[in-house]
Amino acid sequence: MKRLALALFAAALSQHACSCTSRVISCPAPEPTDIALFSGQDLTGWIQRGGNATYAVEDGCIVGRTAPNQPNSFLCTTGDYTDFVLTLEFKVDDALNSGVQIRSRSTSDHEDGRVHGYQVEIDPSDRSWTGGIYDEGRRGWLDDLADNETARAAFRRGEWNSMRVEAVGDRIRTWINGVPCADLRDDMTPSGFIALQVHGVGSRTDPLEVRWRRITLTHLPAEPANPGASPDASTTPSNGG
Repeated sequence: MKRLALALFAAALSQHACSCTSRVISCPAPEPTDIALFSGQDLTGWIQRGGNATYAVEDGCIVGRTAPNQPNSFLCTTGDYTDFVLTLEFKVDDALNSGVQIRSRSTSDHEDGRVHGYQVEIDPSDRSWTGGIYDEGRRGWLDDLADNETARAAFRRGEWNSMRVEAVGDRIRTWINGVPCADLRDDMTPSGFIALQVHGVGSRTDPLEVRWRRITLTHLPAEPANPGASPDASTTPSNGG
């Protein structure tokens, strides 16, 4: 009797094991994670590269101010990010070009550490390409707004503006004040730091400033590659920015 019971138990166990091997066991997808890149109190988690523009924390904002005879300056996160949604608010002087770097890098083998990578433009000039995508330190313009009148009209001079950037796989999309702007497919740099740019102003001595606040990044789980996808935008470079 005992042997029969053991034999029946072994048979049942074997049948259960076989049925398990035929199943596809799926794990829950990783959840998006919100990361506050800026505490509103200090610049912990950031490092400056490039020129010597000044960065300070004032009234819960990061304030960047120009300095004469300096190249472009960048306040960079110490961490790198791959797939994410980045949201922030910014306010810029009318005479100052600026931008927000994403998936950017600084390496000794690229022009002695020059910051390079995708930049979401802040352009208060009459050109109004705020929200376009420029490849800083490399190829130039990747997705300008020359043919996008609706996007060019989204930026509000002298006011706080909101920026949203989605970077997932090889696709980067931007919004200014909720208005869609750039939509680019490009796979040159899949990950890198976030940075806040203060553009060089030549010999100008009176300081210009740009402010950023409410800087939040939502880390997204990586999507599987889709080699059959068709690009939605050209990556032909041009000069500017």
